[in-house]
Amino acid sequence: MRRRVPLSQAVLWRLAGTSALRRLERLGWNPARHPDRASGRMGDMTEIDGMGTERATCVLAPNPSAMTLDGTNTWIIAEPGAAEAVVVDPGPKDGEHLRRVLETVEAQGRRVGLVLLTHGHPDHSAGAGKFARMAGGGVAVRALDPRHRLGDEGLAEGDVVTTGGLELRIMETPGHSDDSLTFWLPADGAVLTGDTVLGYGTTVLEGSLGDYLGSLDRLRRFSADRDAATILPGHGPKLDDPIAVLDHYIDHRRERLAQVEAAVAAGARTAREVVERVYADVDKALWPAAEWSVQSQLDYLAERGTG
Repeated sequence: MRRRVPLSQAVLWRLAGTSALRRLERLGWNPARHPDRASGRMGDMTEIDGMGTERATCVLAPNPSAMTLDGTNTWIIAEPGAAEAVVVDPGPKDGEHLRRVLETVEAQGRRVGLVLLTHGHPDHSAGAGKFARMAGGGVAVRALDPRHRLGDEGLAEGDVVTTGGLELRIMETPGHSDDSLTFWLPADGAVLTGDTVLGYGTTVLEGSLGDYLGSLDRLRRFSADRDAATILPGHGPKLDDPIAVLDHYIDHRRERLAQVEAAVAAGARTAREVVERVYADVDKALWPAAEWSVQSQLDYLAERGTG
């Protein structure tokens, strides 16, 4: 069953990187601004924009927020010497960003052959249709969720994308959202994780915690079996030690789950009450997102009869 997204979170995703948010910011109010951005603790845009591997290049969208970290990473992927590129997650419906992605592809001497989405959240997908039309020539948008496709072909577990001579393998990794996908680029040993694994911090869960833990365990096994060299996330810098990152993610989730279970045993009954105990040392601006993740943990415990 698809989890209902709290209105406040849906609004933040919808606003991130849009002209509406920038107008609010000029009035002195940005409901999505990441609380660390002014402190200088976040990565410089130049550390992320342009990063990648031999075949993958990041173009960073200008939509930094509590939900999107430094902004959404749009990935341009192409074989050396190929005439066509695949664009993963064009990002928000921001004309300046979409033009910059297209110009980057053209500067490589290529054209856009296909658009793929790791999942349907607006900070990754809202600009996809417009970008495909800008690229011209009947460019398709492929996604797991039919609502975000342009064209008849979707994406699913086991699919292999070969546009421009690439080999890009598709895995379903639900948890952050029910439609989350991970892409494996074997030629570079790169795992494109969307929002399943971020460049720093932890992801918010819209889907079930059980699904998410299963996805992390699967990615950990897969990365070890394939000797993965790097994680290319949907937000934040690339990560060049996938096994250590995934171990940290798994340990962190299980540690938080134990803390939530202890808070419930101590008398907390609602997600808010748990957040007040478990996230007391976290900036309160992030509590709404924490409350959302805690609810997933409470549901998980209840399903197992331990909540």
